[in-house]
Amino acid sequence: MTNDSAAPSTLTPTERHSLAALLELAIREDLGRVGDVTSLATIPADAAGKAAFVARQAGCLAGVPMIAMVLQRFDPELKFKPLLADGAALAGGHWIGTVEGSMRSILAAERTALNFVQHLSGVASRTRQFVEAIAGTKAQILDTRKTLPAWRLLDKYAVRAGGGTNHRIGLYDGVLIKDNHLAAMRKAEGGRRNEIEDSVQRCREAYPDLPIEIEVDSLEQFERALACGPAIVLLDNMTLDDLRTAVGRRDAFAPQARLEASGGVTLDTVRAIAETGVDRISVGGITHSAPALDIALDYLE
Repeated sequence: MTNDSAAPSTLTPTERHSLAALLELAIREDLGRVGDVTSLATIPADAAGKAAFVARQAGCLAGVPMIAMVLQRFDPELKFKPLLADGAALAGGHWIGTVEGSMRSILAAERTALNFVQHLSGVASRTRQFVEAIAGTKAQILDTRKTLPAWRLLDKYAVRAGGGTNHRIGLYDGVLIKDNHLAAMRKAEGGRRNEIEDSVQRCREAYPDLPIEIEVDSLEQFERALACGPAIVLLDNMTLDDLRTAVGRRDAFAPQARLEASGGVTLDTVRAIAETGVDRISVGGITHSAPALDIALDYLE
């Protein structure tokens, strides 16, 4: 496939591998063993044409490299010309890119390409709304592991396109001690009362090169966690007053620790949370509840 003016891509090699695997699944479920029977029956094999990927609504673009990879996989002779890069602000009617070549190939690839760019642009658009809502504060918007199975790396790519920041990728690249870990420790070890301190110490000894984050849901737990020196303390479902108190205590006694707020964060509440002085706000909804952005493929000639 030829790119006349390739848009910049920030896909990592791992993300490209994930995309390639998803693409193979998508092709099998859409084409089966026969192919696009409608196009095969109605479109001459030598018919060529041109079409444009067009935004139908405002939002934030994510998925241009995905379009390119989809088209190349369906037909290496297709010529894709991206006109916008990921992260661009979209308005209804904006052209994202054009494709030229075999009409059979274009029509066969259409839905798969659109499924990728619509979903990822939806995630980027939702992320951009949260990022803009806290503009001027020091807080960052982070994603979570609440993603579609097998889509996590691409969803997190879209979060970056929308201006957000990636949290840990999975269970392997960062320690996050949550309430269920602490409850399981208490149960397994006879109702111990120092599970916060012990959990941090055990994780530090087992994985000295990984950042340690611990979740708390009260100021009493927060004080104990902060004294252990974790990299991040996750403040779960705390009131604004408690968040402000935690920030003040952190600033006075452990300024190196970062504070992350989470739990039911919405566009209506995120600004007030950011203004408490926390460093990070994690929002599951930017991935698990983002509606797809309306993008279409319009036949040109």
